[in-house]
Amino acid sequence: MNKLHMIAKGVAPILAALLMTACAAPEFKQPAMDVPTAFKESQAPDAAATKTAADGSTWKQAQAAEAQPRGEWWLAFNDSALNELVNEATRANANLAVAAARVKQARAIAGIAEADRIPQVGIAAGAQRVQQSDVALGLPAGTPVAPGKVFNANLTASYEVDLFGRVSSNVAAARGDAASVEANYRSVLLAVQADVAQTYFRLRSTDAELETLNRTVQTREENVKVNQRRFDLGDIGEFDLSRAKTELATARAEAIGLQRQRVTTEHALAVLLGKPAASYTAGASPLLDTTLLPVIPAGLPSTLLERRPDIAAAQRSMEASNARIGVARSAMFPSLMLNANAGGTSAGTVADVFKWSSRSWLLGAALSMPLIDGGRNKANITRSEAALEESVGTYRQSVLTAFAEVEDNLAGLRILAGQTAQIDDAVVSARRSADLAQKLYTAGRSSYLDLLDAQRNLAAVERSAVQLRGNRAVTTVALIRALGGGWGDAPPTKLAQQ
Repeated sequence: MNKLHMIAKGVAPILAALLMTACAAPEFKQPAMDVPTAFKESQAPDAAATKTAADGSTWKQAQAAEAQPRGEWWLAFNDSALNELVNEATRANANLAVAAARVKQARAIAGIAEADRIPQVGIAAGAQRVQQSDVALGLPAGTPVAPGKVFNANLTASYEVDLFGRVSSNVAAARGDAASVEANYRSVLLAVQADVAQTYFRLRSTDAELETLNRTVQTREENVKVNQRRFDLGDIGEFDLSRAKTELATARAEAIGLQRQRVTTEHALAVLLGKPAASYTAGASPLLDTTLLPVIPAGLPSTLLERRPDIAAAQRSMEASNARIGVARSAMFPSLMLNANAGGTSAGTVADVFKWSSRSWLLGAALSMPLIDGGRNKANITRSEAALEESVGTYRQSVLTAFAEVEDNLAGLRILAGQTAQIDDAVVSARRSADLAQKLYTAGRSSYLDLLDAQRNLAAVERSAVQLRGNRAVTTVALIRALGGGWGDAPPTKLAQQ
C-alpha cells in the first residue's frame, strides 16, 4: 500500500501538469507592430497651412461631427442630399444585406458552440408490434406465440466533461469568428457609405464640368455668329468661319462625351442605393467654388488600430485561430462523456408505460482516447498553428496597408491644396487674357487664332479647376475611410437591423 501511495503521489503532479498545459489553447499574444509616433504627411511643412477656396473663403475644419455618433462622418460635409443618400444606401444596399446575413450566421454558429457547455436533454417515445419465436422464448418447437405490443418512453441526457478544454476552446474560436464577421460588416458598411459619398461628389464634379463645357459651347456659338456676320460682310475669309464652326462642334462633342460619364456615374450610385439603374435619376448639382470641405485631423497612428474595422476583423481572426490550436490539442487526450436514460417500457397499454413498475434507468460514463491515428491529430495541430501564423501575417499586412492609405490620402490632400492654389491663380489670369483677346479681336487688332487660343486656354484651366475640386472632395472621403470612418471617441456603429 505504501508503494502504491508513493506511485500515486508521484504521478499526480504529472497528470496535473498535463491538464494545465498540454490541452488548453496557448495564451493569445498581440503581434508586435512598429507603430510610428505620427503620420509623416501630417508633419509636412505645408500640411497645416491655411487652405483658401477660389472665392477667397477659408477651407474650415468642421466641428459639428465631433459630437455625432461614430460612423456618421458624412454629417461633417453639411450636405442634406448626401445625408439622405448615405442613409438610403445603409438601409437598402445589397452587399450590406449580405454582410448582415453573414453576421447572423456567425452568431448562430457561436450559439451552437455555446450549447455544448450545458447537458443535452431529449425525449424519445415509441411503439412496436413484436412477433417472437417460440424457441427464443424457451418454448417447445411449434408452440403458438401471439404477437405482442411494446410501448416505451424515455428521457435522455448527455454531457461532455470539458477535461482538456475542447469545448471552451471551440466556444472561444466561434466567438472570435463571430466578432471578426461583425467587424467585416462594419468594414462593408464603411465602404458602402464612402462609395456613396465619393460617387456623389464625382457626379457633382461632372455636373460642374458640364456646366463649364456648356459655357464654352455658348462662347463657341457666339463666335460662329460673329464670324458668320463678318464673313457675310467680307471682313474675314472662310478660314476663320470654318475654324469657329470646328471649335463649336468639338466643344459639343466633348459635352456629349461627358454626359456619358455622368450617366455611368449615376448608374453606379443607383446600384449603391439598391435601386435599378433605370428607376433612378439624380438631378444636376454642380460642385461649386463655395463648397466647403472639412479638414480631417489624422490623429495618432496608434488610434488607427482601434478605429479601422478591417484591422479589428483581422485581430479577431487571430484570436479564433489561436483558440483552434486548443481544439486540435484536446483531440490527443481523453474525452469523457456522461450519459443518462430514464423512462418506462410496457407490453400492455400506453398508460402502463408511466407506471412505477415499468420504470427503467441507465447511468453511464464513457472515456475515449485515440491510440493510433496515423498522425492525424498531430498534423491537425500543425495545421492550426500554421493557420495562426497566416492570420498574424494578415493582421500585420492590414495594419501596414492602413498606415499607407492614411499617408496616401494626407499627401493627396496636401498636394491637391497646392494645385488648387495655383490653378485658382491661373483661372484669374486666363479669364483676364480671354477678355483682352476678345476686345483686341473685336477692335480688329488681333487675329481670330489669338482669340481662339486664349479661349481654349481658359476652358482648359476652368475644367482643371473643376476637376481638382472633385478630386479634393473624393480624397477627403478617402481619408475618412482610411481613418476608419471617424476621428472622435464616440461609440462604434451598431449592426443595422435587417
